[in-house]
Amino acid sequence: MNPADGAIFGIGAYIGLVFSPLAALMVYLITLNEYQRHYPDKKTPRKIALQAAGFTVGAFILLGFVIGYLLRFVIE
Repeated sequence: MNPADGAIFGIGAYIGLVFSPLAALMVYLITLNEYQRHYPDKKTPRKIALQAAGFTVGAFILLGFVIGYLLRFVIE
């Protein structure tokens, strides 16, 4: 294993960890704004928007790790 492999994997993880909160915030705001039009109460749209934001965080972190892993093979 090349020592640079860990650095490349770390770059992918770092990208995932940095951009996932930003993406989650955007998803939360967009989803909340849309679902507030469809529900009379405030609790249900917030719950749905929070679930969407949580999924986005997980997806972006996972994608960051996958990209970091795949970059090891591309850069060789």
